[in-house]
Amino acid sequence: MRALRRLSIRARITLGSLLVGAVVLSGVAVVLHVQIERATLATDESLAAGDAAPFVSDLRNNPGEPPDRPAEDVMVGIRDASGRWVVDSLPRDVRRSLPTAAPDDDVTLRLHTGHRSVTVVGIPVRSDAGTSVVWAAHDGRAGHETVERVDRSLAVGTVLALLAFAATAWLLSTLALRPVGRMRRTAEELSAGAAAGHLPVGTSDDELAALARTLNAFIDRQREHAERERRMVSDASHELRTPLAALTARLELAHRSAGDAEALERELRQAEGDAARLVALANTMLGLSRLDEAGPAPSTPGSALVTELMGAIDRVRALGGAVDRDIDFQVTLDAPDERYALETAAFARIVDNLVANAVAAGEEGGVIRVTLTQDAARTLELTVVDDGRGVPEDFLPQAFERFARADSARRAVLGGSGLGLALVRGIAERAGGSASLRNGAHGGAVATVSVPAV
Repeated sequence: MRALRRLSIRARITLGSLLVGAVVLSGVAVVLHVQIERATLATDESLAAGDAAPFVSDLRNNPGEPPDRPAEDVMVGIRDASGRWVVDSLPRDVRRSLPTAAPDDDVTLRLHTGHRSVTVVGIPVRSDAGTSVVWAAHDGRAGHETVERVDRSLAVGTVLALLAFAATAWLLSTLALRPVGRMRRTAEELSAGAAAGHLPVGTSDDELAALARTLNAFIDRQREHAERERRMVSDASHELRTPLAALTARLELAHRSAGDAEALERELRQAEGDAARLVALANTMLGLSRLDEAGPAPSTPGSALVTELMGAIDRVRALGGAVDRDIDFQVTLDAPDERYALETAAFARIVDNLVANAVAAGEEGGVIRVTLTQDAARTLELTVVDDGRGVPEDFLPQAFERFARADSARRAVLGGSGLGLALVRGIAERAGGSASLRNGAHGGAVATVSVPAV
């Protein structure tokens, strides 16, 4: 097996074809040999029976008369009931090999005596005087030579057919694997950065073309992921630079204000705010990175998500920017035991981000409305509506992209990293659902997350 593993696919296909061809052709050759041998035996038996027929007829029709002498080169022997040979043109070695007792019915014998192979037919003829036996022999050398010639032809034909099998298998496998060679060379160039684009797709709509298309789709996804990671790293570096610089400046001011307790406390509070912004940004980025991790889909009943919704609203109400806002929520679940591919913590992140964005966008003393419902297909739908100025129409198509911002008004609470909606969409899509954002008919923004039941 190790030796086979070292061979190329083309060599293994060729060897496999040779093995299958050898088995099939050998089986065919054996069957042909047996059939031809049986045919020659049947021919010899028919000829011997034809030689014996006149003597059998003569004995039956004229039992009292002596039989005629056989013609030259006709091997016939007649033995009467007493065991005496009344007609004998059989070779001596053949005659010695015949049974002494009279057979009960017609028999056919295949005798090999020295250099001779003969077919002997024995036909008993019963009369009042007893049972005589007519033995007629036919030399089987011609049939034997015919079988030998056929065997030689079969052996030569089998070898030639196997060589043709091997050459055909080698040629066809070479042609079939040629696209694989092109794909491998292109993949090496892509890996080395010497080329861009995709793997070549053959003109035939076969398995290799399907493989090339699948690999090209995989390459596109990997490029997309790499570009997204590169853009995220670049944007994250840009986002982290500002709070880090501000935090460094605050700490320097705090160091200079060591003798002024009031100024020192002010600078430390502001430094704490910058640190909180960094922590929020890091947590959001960590949540986004975990969305790409493959794992079994969770299963959570709707009732547990309702409990998490109320807890998330309580947390948002405790934020400094939400103390002057009224957050109303309404829950209508006809099937609270229906399960969804959402962890409670992930659903809480959705609610936290959407409600916090609504708080940041709304007016002081305004109302934020949160509803959680199920439609006829038991799809869970979360809707958050604020009473702000809405979102610019040209920003709606990119609202869920990472680090995307509409204006400064929507980052008053969480620092405006531009990752909140991206996290919301990622969680919803991982659960098989979707997230959307639109402007309400009477102002404000309407954020909707839909998750189907599992």
